[in-house]
Amino acid sequence: MDKVVASAADAVADVGDGASLAVGGFGLCGVPTVLIAALHDRGARDLRIVSNNCGLDGRGLGQLLAAGAIARAMGSYVGDNKEFARQYLAGELEVELMPQGTLAERLRAGGAGIPAFYTPAGVGTQVADGGLPWRYAPDGTVAVASPAKEVREFGGREYVLEEGIRTDFALVRAAVGDRHGNLVFDKAARNFNPLAAMAGRVTLAEVERLVEPGQIDPDAVHLPGVFVQRVVELTPEQAADKPIEKRTVR
Repeated sequence: MDKVVASAADAVADVGDGASLAVGGFGLCGVPTVLIAALHDRGARDLRIVSNNCGLDGRGLGQLLAAGAIARAMGSYVGDNKEFARQYLAGELEVELMPQGTLAERLRAGGAGIPAFYTPAGVGTQVADGGLPWRYAPDGTVAVASPAKEVREFGGREYVLEEGIRTDFALVRAAVGDRHGNLVFDKAARNFNPLAAMAGRVTLAEVERLVEPGQIDPDAVHLPGVFVQRVVELTPEQAADKPIEKRTVR
């Protein structure tokens, strides 16, 4: 039952080339930066990433992107990541964008064993009709486009069929975790982390504070340990490393 591993490097040791990963975080909030850095150091290539966004240039998933380690990205937000945009437009990166709520539900559905579901989001657009450019050719033409999806009517309204997402691994970050893998997330850092953890067949969690089993009130658990296979305890310095994506002062 003790799921704590010695280091982040040990946690990602079996993440091989071509692996698919669901990664928690939004912008730079709640991002498992230590596990991502360990994966970068390991040198895994051709990774297929499912995450709301791909971090910033050189931060979070931006590290893997800059190293050319990501072959495909599924998400809902590009943000200010210039390298992400460059690779996509140059045909170096395949990108599947979708509505943010659809991404969240696809991750949750996959983790709950639901193969697909219907949603009104995207009906009447290229999300449902197909034709979104997933990958460009070097000459700027569309090399791979999204396929059309099934649309059905329920109660007089149209809905598009979306498939649940399952990945080989998931990387998440929590404020508190115990040795059994039960996790608690802090405020907005909760974002996509529980959903990503559910979607991964093997979930790796870095925790800012490790406690013993029973020290977390069961009513306070945001993600049960059944969804987590490995836990990495962060150092105080690693736990305090929380950059701000856009600092606003008055």
